[in-house]
Amino acid sequence: LQPCSTPLLLTLAFTSAMQLHPWPSYISQRLELYERLKKESDTLLSKRAAHSLPIRVQLPDGQDVEAQSWISTPYQLACGISQGLADSCVIARVDGNLWDLDRPLEEDCSLELLRFDHEDARVYWHSSAHVLGEAMERFYGGCLCYGPPIENGFYYDMFLDGPRGVSSGEFGDLEAICKNIMKDKQPFERLEISKQTLLEMFKYNKFKCRILNEKVSTPTTTVYRCGPLIDLCRGPHVRHTGKIKALKVYKNSSTYWEGRADMETLQRIYGISFPDSKMLKEWERFQEEAKNRDHRKIGKDQELFFFHDLSPGSCFFLPRGAYIYNTLTEFIREEYWRRGFQEVASPNIYNSKLWETSGHWQHYSENMFSFPVEQDVFALKPMNCPGHCLMFSHRPRSWRELPLRLADFGVLHRNELSGTLTGLTRVRRFQQDDAHIFCTVEQIESEMKGCLDFLRCVYDVFGFSFQLHLSTRPEKFLGDITLWNEAEEVLLNEFGEPWKLNPGDGAFYGPKIDIKIKDAIGRYHQCATIQLDFQLPIRFSLTYSDSRITHAAFNLLLFLGLCAPSICSALPLNRIPMNERCDVCPAPLQVCKQFVEAGFMADVDLDASCLLNKKIRNAQLAQYNFILVVGEKEKMTNSVNVRTRDNGIHGELTVPEVLARLMLLRQSRCRNAEEVF
Repeated sequence: LQPCSTPLLLTLAFTSAMQLHPWPSYISQRLELYERLKKESDTLLSKRAAHSLPIRVQLPDGQDVEAQSWISTPYQLACGISQGLADSCVIARVDGNLWDLDRPLEEDCSLELLRFDHEDARVYWHSSAHVLGEAMERFYGGCLCYGPPIENGFYYDMFLDGPRGVSSGEFGDLEAICKNIMKDKQPFERLEISKQTLLEMFKYNKFKCRILNEKVSTPTTTVYRCGPLIDLCRGPHVRHTGKIKALKVYKNSSTYWEGRADMETLQRIYGISFPDSKMLKEWERFQEEAKNRDHRKIGKDQELFFFHDLSPGSCFFLPRGAYIYNTLTEFIREEYWRRGFQEVASPNIYNSKLWETSGHWQHYSENMFSFPVEQDVFALKPMNCPGHCLMFSHRPRSWRELPLRLADFGVLHRNELSGTLTGLTRVRRFQQDDAHIFCTVEQIESEMKGCLDFLRCVYDVFGFSFQLHLSTRPEKFLGDITLWNEAEEVLLNEFGEPWKLNPGDGAFYGPKIDIKIKDAIGRYHQCATIQLDFQLPIRFSLTYSDSRITHAAFNLLLFLGLCAPSICSALPLNRIPMNERCDVCPAPLQVCKQFVEAGFMADVDLDASCLLNKKIRNAQLAQYNFILVVGEKEKMTNSVNVRTRDNGIHGELTVPEVLARLMLLRQSRCRNAEEVF
């Protein structure tokens, strides 16, 4: 044996353990068909290039550059501007459409070159999903399904025939394959192919055939190739896999084909990638911070709430959590009262005929909990709007009653898939102050301003910043287009906050505003929606012909879920543990009683085995807002020593004085205790 033979054999053994050998037979058959079609496509492109014409390309700064049709590419033009720009851009936008950097330009056009930090550069994560898909085919040999980019990263679904699943212990092998793919700098190639030919190419994969038969309505569609992977895809993609510098596989789960519980079970693998390894390290640090701020962990540690498998998606609020929840509800209820809303209480269960009238049964029944009652089918309500329509129409209404503002804190139920449940932010049982405003078209502007002012007031109390996302008329809409245009013109007005426009993303029954709030570590979450509904008044034949419904929904559970990791228990209420300095002293219990009778959450630490400093530390770790120390000295003067959870020491104050200051703090809705102590 030569000295180098042993290391060579070890390397081969390691490689074979990481991926299937040989690869599944469908890979070579797929490649063979692709290569033949690619050769035909290249011949056609060469003929077009032979008859190339000069074209003008306009850059964002207004400058025009010369190019050649069917020859010049966005990447070539970027190189002519700056090699640094060419190396840093991820994708191009041509006449407003995303475009591969190596795809030839066809005619006069505008051109934008987008870097990774641009919103539309999520293409980067789509390309990374293809890298992961290639690795999954090599490692598992199953059938790939969907592999989209998501808000933070990407995932790929795969069907594995038989009992085998995906284990987190395999992530290292998958990452190693991905890194080799990235090192190979495999080019992303785009090819347009007939639907019939693609059905032949993907005959081994029933899921791709379903997509072709059910989703593709055109004679041809596109695929993209990188290395041995060929996948149905509209694109575009980065130039080659080498543009992906850092990639991490971090999570897996089971899911159903297209989220339908009656379909096949799939294995989903999540990943994240960046053009710089430092960005990946920053993301990992961010994930660790998010883990520490997980509201489910905080709720359990502070004995606020918990979840149980025997009632999935339904929160169990413990006494302290219920106190916070009820305080928040009262806060919102007071704001409604000040703004002219009238609180109502509507039933939880309705005959399915109600939902057929509203249209929800046709579009939403699979997300509703339904059950037979005698000869009919009933369902738990997932929203309040149809019930409020019944309230509006139970007697004739005068124009003098408009706008009629109804608020409802009733319990709602939605049959969410078990895999989507995420603590308080995605539940099956919840309560939200689901309000509806019946108004005329002329009143929409003033009512929208009132709703946005309401939101601004609430979020300011908690220190949240927010974004407004306006979704306008979709392609398939119901109602009079003139009414849509009039309403959208009103919504497009400035209300003192910047807008982000989502063209065509409105509901079929009306445009909407989604409000997203930012948590303590910079993540945005949708927490409220203001929705115009042109259809329910028509469906329910409401007696006032010009009335329109405006929805204003504020999800209390979601808001609590965001409050917990953002500001922990620093809410506009006070939980006050008492700590005694003597082994036997009834004074703490007497003081505690005074605070409880004043409406504050308070309890006493009577653990005789703990010293004072230990009790104070325990209270701080449990995030008690105020820690009041009561001993012999304080007992004689009816006073307490005041500390705050951030270890602020405010000294000795009489009980009446502390009560007065806490009441002032509660009434002022101030988040900073230092302003009153």
